[in-house]
Amino acid sequence: MSAQPDHAPLAPYAPAPGAPAELLHQLRADRRAEQWVPAFEQQWAAALEESRRTFSLGGLYAVLQDWQGRLASAPAVDAFVASGYDDSDFIDMAQLRGRRRHG
Repeated sequence: MSAQPDHAPLAPYAPAPGAPAELLHQLRADRRAEQWVPAFEQQWAAALEESRRTFSLGGLYAVLQDWQGRLASAPAVDAFVASGYDDSDFIDMAQLRGRRRHG
């Protein structure tokens, strides 16, 4: 019997070294920059502090993934809002993602 797992674990998401700066540049160029840039900077600073305390990069990666997702989905959200469709029965995707991670 082997002590090795019978499957290869998935490699964790590892952004390019310049990803935070590139993301910040993209956020500053977006029409929502006034709200998004301070929010990103606050979350990034909190994740940096957490990573210093825990020696883990997971929080930094999560902040990058969340903001990359917001930026990528912004055009679709804008189109949906402009279409006038009723979104009163929406599902909070953050809660849905959290259930999948923990459930």
